[in-house]
Amino acid sequence: MVKIGLIGGSGLEKLNIFADSGEVNVTTPYGDPSSSFFTGTIGSCEVFILSRHGRDHTIPPTQVNNRANIYALKELGCKYIFVTTACGSLREEICRGDIVIADQFIDVTRHRINTFYDRFEPGQMAHVAMGDPFSEKLRQVLIKGCQETGVKYHPTGTIVTIEGPRFSTRAESKMFRLLGADVVNMSIAPESSLAMEAGIPYAAIALSTDYDSWKHDEEPVTWEAVLAVFNENVRHVTGLLVHILRNFEG
Repeated sequence: MVKIGLIGGSGLEKLNIFADSGEVNVTTPYGDPSSSFFTGTIGSCEVFILSRHGRDHTIPPTQVNNRANIYALKELGCKYIFVTTACGSLREEICRGDIVIADQFIDVTRHRINTFYDRFEPGQMAHVAMGDPFSEKLRQVLIKGCQETGVKYHPTGTIVTIEGPRFSTRAESKMFRLLGADVVNMSIAPESSLAMEAGIPYAAIALSTDYDSWKHDEEPVTWEAVLAVFNENVRHVTGLLVHILRNFEG
Protein backbone atom coordinates (compact mmCIF):
# COMPACT_ATOMS: atom_id res chain seq x y z
CA MET A 1 0.00 0.00 0.00
CA VAL A 2 1.53 3.32 -1.08
CA LYS A 3 1.57 6.15 1.42
CA ILE A 4 0.49 9.57 0.13
CA GLY A 5 0.46 12.93 1.86
CA LEU A 6 -2.23 15.52 1.19
CA ILE A 7 -1.68 19.11 2.29
CA GLY A 8 -4.81 21.21 2.16
CA GLY A 9 -5.59 24.87 2.55
CA SER A 10 -9.14 25.80 3.45
CA GLY A 11 -11.33 22.90 4.45
CA LEU A 12 -9.65 19.80 2.98
CA GLU A 13 -9.23 18.31 6.43
CA LYS A 14 -12.99 18.48 7.02
CA LEU A 15 -13.80 16.26 4.07
CA ASN A 16 -15.08 12.78 4.81
CA ILE A 17 -13.22 10.92 2.08
CA PHE A 18 -12.19 7.78 3.96
CA ALA A 19 -14.07 4.56 4.53
CA ASP A 20 -12.00 4.14 7.68
CA SER A 21 -10.26 6.96 9.46
CA GLY A 22 -7.84 7.72 12.25
CA GLU A 23 -5.64 10.49 13.54
CA VAL A 24 -1.93 10.61 14.29
CA ASN A 25 0.40 13.23 15.79
CA VAL A 26 4.01 13.63 14.71
CA THR A 27 6.83 15.54 16.36
CA THR A 28 9.85 16.72 14.38
CA PRO A 29 13.26 18.32 15.01
CA TYR A 30 11.78 21.47 13.47
CA GLY A 31 8.83 21.77 15.83
CA ASP A 32 5.21 20.74 15.47
CA PRO A 33 3.46 20.42 12.10
CA SER A 34 0.49 22.67 11.40
CA SER A 35 -1.93 20.02 12.67
CA SER A 36 -2.30 16.37 13.46
CA PHE A 37 -2.82 14.07 10.48
CA PHE A 38 -6.16 12.57 9.52
CA THR A 39 -5.45 9.12 8.10
CA GLY A 40 -7.33 6.52 6.14
CA THR A 41 -7.29 4.39 3.02
CA ILE A 42 -8.56 5.06 -0.48
CA GLY A 43 -8.06 2.29 -3.01
CA SER A 44 -4.53 1.00 -2.52
CA CYS A 45 -3.36 4.24 -0.89
CA GLU A 46 -2.81 5.03 2.77
CA VAL A 47 -3.46 8.77 2.96
CA PHE A 48 -2.30 11.35 5.50
CA ILE A 49 -4.11 14.72 5.42
CA LEU A 50 -2.48 17.81 6.93
CA SER A 51 -4.18 21.17 7.46
CA ARG A 52 -1.64 23.71 6.19
CA HIS A 53 -3.04 26.61 8.23
CA GLY A 54 -4.25 24.57 11.20
CA ARG A 55 -7.66 23.05 11.74
CA ASP A 56 -9.26 26.43 12.35
CA HIS A 57 -7.17 28.35 9.82
CA THR A 58 -5.30 30.18 12.58
CA ILE A 59 -1.77 30.02 11.09
CA PRO A 60 -0.92 32.87 8.68
CA PRO A 61 1.05 31.91 5.55
CA THR A 62 4.39 33.25 6.81
CA GLN A 63 4.06 31.31 10.08
CA VAL A 64 3.31 27.92 8.52
CA ASN A 65 6.04 25.52 9.68
CA ASN A 66 6.73 24.04 6.26
CA ARG A 67 9.87 22.24 7.43
CA ALA A 68 7.96 20.40 10.14
CA ASN A 69 5.11 19.62 7.73
CA ILE A 70 7.30 18.09 5.04
CA TYR A 71 9.60 16.35 7.54
CA ALA A 72 6.58 14.76 9.24
CA LEU A 73 5.24 13.42 5.94
CA LYS A 74 8.64 11.89 5.23
CA GLU A 75 8.73 10.36 8.72
CA LEU A 76 5.29 8.86 8.08
CA GLY A 77 6.72 7.17 5.00
CA CYS A 78 4.86 9.19 2.37
CA LYS A 79 6.22 8.53 -1.11
CA TYR A 80 4.23 11.27 -2.84
CA ILE A 81 2.65 14.59 -1.88
CA PHE A 82 -0.40 16.18 -3.48
CA VAL A 83 -1.47 19.63 -2.28
CA THR A 84 -4.40 21.93 -2.86
CA THR A 85 -4.30 25.70 -2.79
CA ALA A 86 -6.56 28.61 -3.59
CA CYS A 87 -5.00 31.04 -6.03
CA GLY A 88 -5.67 34.26 -7.88
CA SER A 89 -5.77 34.22 -11.66
CA LEU A 90 -3.42 36.51 -13.56
CA ARG A 91 -4.84 35.50 -16.96
CA GLU A 92 -8.23 36.23 -18.47
CA GLU A 93 -8.58 32.64 -19.68
CA ILE A 94 -8.09 31.16 -16.20
CA CYS A 95 -11.58 31.62 -14.82
CA ARG A 96 -12.95 31.33 -11.31
CA GLY A 97 -13.31 27.64 -10.47
CA ASP A 98 -10.68 26.51 -12.98
CA ILE A 99 -7.88 24.21 -11.83
CA VAL A 100 -4.27 24.89 -12.79
CA ILE A 101 -1.73 22.06 -12.71
CA ALA A 102 1.36 24.16 -12.07
CA ASP A 103 4.67 23.25 -13.70
CA GLN A 104 6.78 26.22 -12.55
CA PHE A 105 6.91 28.69 -9.68
CA ILE A 106 8.36 32.11 -8.91
CA ASP A 107 9.18 32.69 -5.24
CA VAL A 108 8.96 36.30 -4.02
CA THR A 109 8.57 35.43 -0.34
CA ARG A 110 10.96 37.16 2.05
CA HIS A 111 10.50 35.59 5.47
CA ARG A 112 10.06 31.85 4.81
CA ILE A 113 12.48 29.10 5.74
CA ASN A 114 12.55 27.06 2.55
CA THR A 115 15.45 24.68 3.17
CA PHE A 116 16.40 21.95 5.63
CA TYR A 117 20.05 23.01 5.43
CA ASP A 118 20.83 25.57 8.13
CA ARG A 119 24.47 24.76 7.53
CA PHE A 120 26.53 22.52 5.28
CA GLU A 121 28.49 19.67 6.79
CA PRO A 122 32.15 19.52 5.71
CA GLY A 123 32.26 18.38 2.11
CA GLN A 124 28.49 18.75 1.71
CA MET A 125 27.16 21.16 -0.91
CA ALA A 126 23.41 20.63 -0.84
CA HIS A 127 22.36 22.82 -3.75
CA VAL A 128 19.20 21.09 -4.97
CA ALA A 129 18.34 21.37 -8.67
CA MET A 130 14.94 23.08 -9.08
CA GLY A 131 14.63 23.44 -12.84
CA ASP A 132 11.39 21.46 -12.72
CA PRO A 133 9.98 21.97 -9.21
CA PHE A 134 6.85 19.83 -9.64
CA SER A 135 6.86 16.09 -10.28
CA GLU A 136 6.01 15.45 -13.93
CA LYS A 137 4.72 11.99 -13.04
CA LEU A 138 2.26 13.44 -10.52
CA ARG A 139 1.33 16.30 -12.84
CA GLN A 140 0.34 13.78 -15.50
CA VAL A 141 -1.71 11.87 -12.91
CA LEU A 142 -3.56 15.11 -12.10
CA ILE A 143 -4.09 15.97 -15.76
CA LYS A 144 -5.45 12.50 -16.49
CA GLY A 145 -7.74 12.79 -13.47
CA CYS A 146 -9.07 16.15 -14.66
CA GLN A 147 -9.80 14.68 -18.08
CA GLU A 148 -11.60 11.67 -16.63
CA THR A 149 -13.70 13.67 -14.16
CA GLY A 150 -14.53 16.53 -16.53
CA VAL A 151 -13.00 19.24 -14.34
CA LYS A 152 -12.02 22.36 -16.26
CA TYR A 153 -8.25 22.59 -16.02
CA HIS A 154 -5.10 24.14 -17.45
CA PRO A 155 -2.28 21.61 -17.91
CA THR A 156 0.56 24.06 -17.21
CA GLY A 157 0.99 27.27 -15.30
CA THR A 158 3.53 29.34 -13.42
CA ILE A 159 2.50 30.12 -9.85
CA VAL A 160 4.04 33.06 -8.04
CA THR A 161 4.16 32.75 -4.26
CA ILE A 162 3.89 36.01 -2.35
CA GLU A 163 4.55 36.57 1.33
CA GLY A 164 1.07 37.53 2.46
CA PRO A 165 -1.09 37.65 4.39
CA ARG A 166 -2.10 40.75 2.47
CA PHE A 167 -3.18 40.48 -1.16
CA SER A 168 -1.34 42.13 -4.05
CA THR A 169 -1.50 45.77 -5.00
CA ARG A 170 -2.63 46.46 -8.57
CA ALA A 171 0.98 47.33 -9.48
CA GLU A 172 2.27 44.05 -8.04
CA SER A 173 -0.44 42.09 -9.78
CA LYS A 174 0.50 43.67 -13.12
CA MET A 175 4.20 43.03 -12.42
CA PHE A 176 3.56 39.33 -11.81
CA ARG A 177 1.80 39.15 -15.18
CA LEU A 178 4.84 40.74 -16.84
CA LEU A 179 7.10 38.21 -15.12
CA GLY A 180 5.14 35.43 -16.80
CA ALA A 181 3.17 34.18 -13.81
CA ASP A 182 -0.29 32.74 -14.44
CA VAL A 183 -1.63 32.46 -10.88
CA VAL A 184 -0.64 33.84 -7.48
CA ASN A 185 -0.80 32.29 -4.01
CA MET A 186 0.92 32.36 -0.60
CA SER A 187 2.03 28.76 -0.02
CA ILE A 188 3.40 26.64 -2.83
CA ALA A 189 7.02 27.66 -3.49
CA PRO A 190 8.48 27.00 0.00
CA GLU A 191 6.60 23.68 0.28
CA SER A 192 7.77 22.53 -3.12
CA SER A 193 11.39 23.46 -2.36
CA LEU A 194 11.38 21.48 0.89
CA ALA A 195 9.68 18.48 -0.72
CA MET A 196 12.40 18.48 -3.39
CA GLU A 197 15.11 18.52 -0.72
CA ALA A 198 13.32 15.71 1.11
CA GLY A 199 13.18 13.65 -2.09
CA ILE A 200 9.38 13.42 -2.17
CA PRO A 201 7.63 13.99 -5.53
CA TYR A 202 5.20 16.91 -5.14
CA ALA A 203 2.38 18.32 -7.27
CA ALA A 204 -0.25 21.00 -6.72
CA ILE A 205 -3.93 21.46 -7.56
CA ALA A 206 -4.32 25.24 -7.74
CA LEU A 207 -7.96 26.34 -7.69
CA SER A 208 -8.56 29.76 -9.20
CA THR A 209 -10.87 31.79 -6.95
CA ASP A 210 -10.41 35.37 -8.13
CA TYR A 211 -8.54 37.72 -10.49
CA ASP A 212 -6.13 39.12 -7.90
CA SER A 213 -5.94 42.92 -8.43
CA TRP A 214 -4.90 43.48 -12.03
CA LYS A 215 -8.38 43.79 -13.61
CA HIS A 216 -9.72 47.32 -13.44
CA ASP A 217 -13.24 46.19 -14.33
CA GLU A 218 -13.43 44.14 -11.10
CA GLU A 219 -13.02 44.81 -7.41
CA PRO A 220 -9.65 43.69 -6.00
CA VAL A 221 -9.64 40.27 -4.33
CA THR A 222 -10.98 39.86 -0.80
CA TRP A 223 -10.80 36.91 1.58
CA GLU A 224 -14.57 36.63 1.58
CA ALA A 225 -14.60 36.29 -2.20
CA VAL A 226 -11.85 33.64 -2.11
CA LEU A 227 -13.77 31.55 0.42
CA ALA A 228 -17.04 31.85 -1.47
CA VAL A 229 -15.57 30.51 -4.72
CA PHE A 230 -13.47 27.86 -2.95
CA ASN A 231 -16.47 26.54 -1.07
CA GLU A 232 -18.54 26.44 -4.25
CA ASN A 233 -15.90 24.34 -5.99
CA VAL A 234 -14.48 22.21 -3.18
CA ARG A 235 -16.68 19.31 -4.33
CA HIS A 236 -14.86 19.27 -7.69
CA VAL A 237 -11.46 19.28 -6.01
CA THR A 238 -12.53 16.52 -3.62
CA GLY A 239 -13.95 14.42 -6.43
CA LEU A 240 -10.73 14.82 -8.40
CA LEU A 241 -8.58 13.76 -5.44
CA VAL A 242 -10.72 10.74 -4.60
CA HIS A 243 -10.75 9.64 -8.24
CA ILE A 244 -6.97 9.97 -8.48
CA LEU A 245 -6.29 8.11 -5.24
CA ARG A 246 -8.69 5.27 -6.06
CA ASN A 247 -6.80 4.68 -9.28
CA PHE A 248 -3.28 5.55 -8.16
CA GLU A 249 -0.72 2.90 -9.02
CA GLY A 250 2.40 4.35 -7.40
